Amino acid sequence: MPKITIDGQTIEVAEGTTILKAAGQAGIEIPHLCYHPAFPPEGSCRLCLVEIEGSPKLELSCSTVVREGMVIKTQSEKVIEARRSVLEFLLAEHPMDCPICDKAGDCKLQDYYEAYGLFESKFKEIKEKKDKLVHIGRNLLLDRERCIQCTRCVRFLLEVTKTGELGVFERGIHSIIGFYENEPVNNNYSGNLAEICPVGAITDLDFRFKTRTWFLTSRPSICPLCSRGCAINIEFHKGLARIELGKRVFRIRSRENQSVNKYWICDYGRYSYSYLDEGRIAQPFQVINERRTNLSWERMLFILSEKIKSLRIRKRTSRIVIVLNSALTNEELFLVKRLFIEELGINRIFFSDPPDEKGDGFLLTAERVPNRRGALNLGFNLNVGEEVLKQDKIDLLLIFAAHLAEIMPLGWLSTLANQIESKFLFTSRESGLSRHVDFVGPVTPVAEKAGSFTNVDGLNQSFDPALNPWGQSWPEWKIMINLAKEIPINLRYFGRLNSPETIRKVMAEEKLNFSVNP
Repeated sequence: MPKITIDGQTIEVAEGTTILKAAGQAGIEIPHLCYHPAFPPEGSCRLCLVEIEGSPKLELSCSTVVREGMVIKTQSEKVIEARRSVLEFLLAEHPMDCPICDKAGDCKLQDYYEAYGLFESKFKEIKEKKDKLVHIGRNLLLDRERCIQCTRCVRFLLEVTKTGELGVFERGIHSIIGFYENEPVNNNYSGNLAEICPVGAITDLDFRFKTRTWFLTSRPSICPLCSRGCAINIEFHKGLARIELGKRVFRIRSRENQSVNKYWICDYGRYSYSYLDEGRIAQPFQVINERRTNLSWERMLFILSEKIKSLRIRKRTSRIVIVLNSALTNEELFLVKRLFIEELGINRIFFSDPPDEKGDGFLLTAERVPNRRGALNLGFNLNVGEEVLKQDKIDLLLIFAAHLAEIMPLGWLSTLANQIESKFLFTSRESGLSRHVDFVGPVTPVAEKAGSFTNVDGLNQSFDPALNPWGQSWPEWKIMINLAKEIPINLRYFGRLNSPETIRKVMAEEKLNFSVNP
């Protein structure tokens, strides 16, 4: 391994490492705009120049590979002056849009000017005028005056999606990013262009002028909209004292996970986040003659436990039907097996997942649920279908619908509703199903709870809550544990379970292979 010295700090790095990456490993920041770790070095922004002892000129750190004994300076007078000159060159034609630019507060050019610029402008000429509102694709606007020609967008479409819709047209000061006639960016990963643009040249219509970056809090989570389990950041607004915002979540962005999605997410995962705020149910309620009566969770679980105890005493647990989905976490599915199957002897259980759709061969899978592999690993038979409804009379129906109530194939409920004595629905959002059940309990979607999923490739991933629960929403694991205590049943076992972590510990004790990767 080559041994090099950077700013007086001697380190060893792997063969083939570039100076930029080596500096990062040493905790030294080298500014850069065109470089992105997913693409080969471009070297067009010239901001990452460093001084190498023995070299007659400054070198690009993004493309220069380290050599044994190399002595590098990233803060010498020559380097600082070069950075300032590059910034002055880039800003010479850059419009003064910062107060109205969506990238303000999240702009690398802004950050680097603050850190390495702060010069007085000597530019007296009239700035070059270019198009400012160019629709280059679905949800994307290009402001050519702000573009610094880093070509990240062009390289993404060449290297990642391999669709090549964008290119650099014209020459010199007239160079622009553009697309061929009638060939805009409409692939399923177009939203990544706004995310990787280091300035405010490409902006996202979904986020444009909605709020400011500095008002947002970003928390990590996992996308539950297909079985890939992409790493994401959920960006939400905590709210203002006297202004009703109408929603919490303003943006979903990708989070690096080299084992799953690398640096990207699909547009379906990026833009389909309305279920986190819209149509949410705030507290449990009972439906009597189409009128709702609010309940506490304690009262609702008491009613449910009494019905289960009554059927159990009369040896009629065969009249209980439970409908599940593969958006339940591994911990929740484990509790389903332990409580309903092993303790209560309920065997009329089936999964009613949304039908598969078309995958795109990259990240988006045909399965539109996040944990089908986890359900299979836990021994559930996903091929059992609605035929269990006909096996016997139904006295008690429990439906776990998470955020999927509107797309789960539950059309049979409207036909059978009058024949079922008691019907409980656990879901996070309003849907037409509420008209056909007796009790509705609000549950937390993935963004509001902890747990783990097993993705389509068999990788177990854990996650923590990114958002606070909506109203009185509970995660399904909490419902099942409290139900076990209310019945009561096997208190010694269920009494020690109070979090997904303790459930995972029990799963490990029972030799279930569910070690997770954070």
